[in-house]
Amino acid sequence: MFRFAHIEYLNLLYLVPVLILIFWYSHRRKNVLLNNFANSRLHKLLLPLRSNLKGLVKFSMTLTAVILLIFAIANPQVGSKIEEVKQVGIDVYILLDVSLSMQAQDIKPSRLEKAKHEISKLIHKLRGDRIGLIVFSGEAFVQFPLTTDYSAANLFLSAVDVSTVPQPGTAIGPAIRLAMNSFKKDEDTKKAIIIITDGENHQGDVVKIAEEAANEGISIFTIGLGSATGAPIPIKNASGQQIGYKKDRYNNVVLTKLDENTLKEIASAANGKYYHGTNTEDELNKVYNDLSKFEKTEYGATRITEYEDRFYYLLFPAVILLILEFFISSNKNRLFIKFDEMNNH
Repeated sequence: MFRFAHIEYLNLLYLVPVLILIFWYSHRRKNVLLNNFANSRLHKLLLPLRSNLKGLVKFSMTLTAVILLIFAIANPQVGSKIEEVKQVGIDVYILLDVSLSMQAQDIKPSRLEKAKHEISKLIHKLRGDRIGLIVFSGEAFVQFPLTTDYSAANLFLSAVDVSTVPQPGTAIGPAIRLAMNSFKKDEDTKKAIIIITDGENHQGDVVKIAEEAANEGISIFTIGLGSATGAPIPIKNASGQQIGYKKDRYNNVVLTKLDENTLKEIASAANGKYYHGTNTEDELNKVYNDLSKFEKTEYGATRITEYEDRFYYLLFPAVILLILEFFISSNKNRLFIKFDEMNNH
């Protein structure tokens, strides 16, 4: 099997026709200026050592070297062997609150941005564990299902904001139930749910749902973001600029407060643990340390191809061409005199 490790560098090949055009224009411009300066019959007398062919040869060598270098930095690789690797880990669903209250800035830069930053850091640490993301406010949706494609997971995470779920509210219970139904029940892996929210649950008996999850062998960890004293909820326009704060029907500024009791009850009911989010600590990293104590379970196998670099096959000829081009004179020699005489006639 063959591939380029950094195929994006092949876009530099678009420079090749540009270089050719520049060379052609420069060569043509020189000839025009020379013809304007003197009659073509005087060229040989004025510039006896001038060689058109050697200029073309030197440019061709440089252009070939550039092409080889572009392919070299793209790093061509050849598959040397294919191995079947067992996939071992646990399954984790992160439930992220994207309600409007998560824009409060008692956690900097905001509750939601702090949560997204910690989730991204967690994804980078994962090795073999499958992770999924459910976003919720008044309703819950699977942002991405369980996966080991961590790059794709980060991509989907970056798109999350308070407009991802338009339904207002904080439906923690439905989000837990959606996660329970989204786990692969036919695989005997250890399962965990991590809830990141301000805890203001507005729907259903969430503790009872947490107990149901515990009965299915699912542990739930909760992270509460915000302060018990409360913080105003910023209102932003379409361009993301803050234009005020959310107010109630009496024109009073609404304060969103962290409900720690509910989150502690959820974690306790589902054999998990509660963490209070702060500006300085990485609470999700603490949860990851708890999860690392879970027994890893084999959930499948994947075929992995080992690749070996072959960039040096292109790099060495490119360097040699550049060295040769440097030592080749631009003036005529015996090999090129005959061609130039024929070309001038």
